[in-house]
Amino acid sequence: MQAKTQRKHKLVPEFRVLLPFNTAIGDENVKACGIFKSHSYRPRIHDMSLMITRFSAAILALLVVFNLGAAPQTFDRAKTEARQFIYHDRTTEGTFYCGCEWTWTGRSGGRIDLASCGYQVRAQQIRAERIEWEHIVPASNFGRARQCWQDGGRRNCNANDPVFNAMEADLHNLTPSVGEVNADRSNYDFGVLPATEPQHGTCPVKVDFRSRTVEPRNEIKGKIARIYFYMFDRYDLPMSRQQQQLLMAWDRQYPASEWERERDRRIATRMGHSNPFVTGERTWELNHKNAAEGIVSKLPEHRVNPPQEKAQPIRGNKNSKIYHLPEGCPGYQQLSERNTVEFKTEAEAEAAGYRKARNCRGV
Repeated sequence: MQAKTQRKHKLVPEFRVLLPFNTAIGDENVKACGIFKSHSYRPRIHDMSLMITRFSAAILALLVVFNLGAAPQTFDRAKTEARQFIYHDRTTEGTFYCGCEWTWTGRSGGRIDLASCGYQVRAQQIRAERIEWEHIVPASNFGRARQCWQDGGRRNCNANDPVFNAMEADLHNLTPSVGEVNADRSNYDFGVLPATEPQHGTCPVKVDFRSRTVEPRNEIKGKIARIYFYMFDRYDLPMSRQQQQLLMAWDRQYPASEWERERDRRIATRMGHSNPFVTGERTWELNHKNAAEGIVSKLPEHRVNPPQEKAQPIRGNKNSKIYHLPEGCPGYQQLSERNTVEFKTEAEAEAAGYRKARNCRGV
């Protein structure tokens, strides 16, 4: 009687696959790829090819899932994502300052319907007719807090500073605006202008070019406050006491609307986090201590003619929004007490919207 021969399968070492607990791929999808979360197993040699194929497919799927939630890395990419995922269905709801309708053009541009909001061109026809993506906290304002800006401005920051690029591409701080209004707002501070008349037809935004101040319509004042709180808190920016008090008042007076909350949810799916000042997880109090969660590489603060060696503070002119250093600036002693505001550092003065006097030595 011929003895039966039993085919033996060569075994390979045991494999264990570990997946993140919060992976977006369900158990049924993991099993479909031949991977079991909680089991160790010894595949037979002739099953190795199939297992490797399925394992590669699972890894690829994971990479795709995680990539979908990645925050945009550049301003250009942020503008495209803002159109595709945040504002794609908001063209009839109106632009930020004026409430004008628009139609999309190109990857992230748009054509303004000026008649929809009673807009009248003040000076720049071409920019008045197009959508521009405005940084609500201006790029120059948060840029001046970075060493790269002092060394070479925006282009240098884009090339060398990942923190600046993260701030510039932060979707929470971007909004579609009439291009001319974006230009007129410039990097001016927000404020209250009871004696100033609107200059853009029935668009209610007010701009005082002399004092470098802008008053937005009431409907967006609370949103502006909460975006400022978010940016200054996340990226550890200094905010003047006067600005804090104004924005805190706006935050209380104008609570988040349903669209503001929906906007925050949409942005969170792209950025990976919400604005905690919209969700209510965080509130801003006077002299708020910043969380600085967005700082991945702190750079040394840069000061020109640092005032540390002198007891005198930096002095700013409330009317002209120009500041003077205790040394090197002829106008320092010429300011009247009534028009003077004091700052500890240049960074604090610039964050408050002031610029250095051009007749200072070394400027």
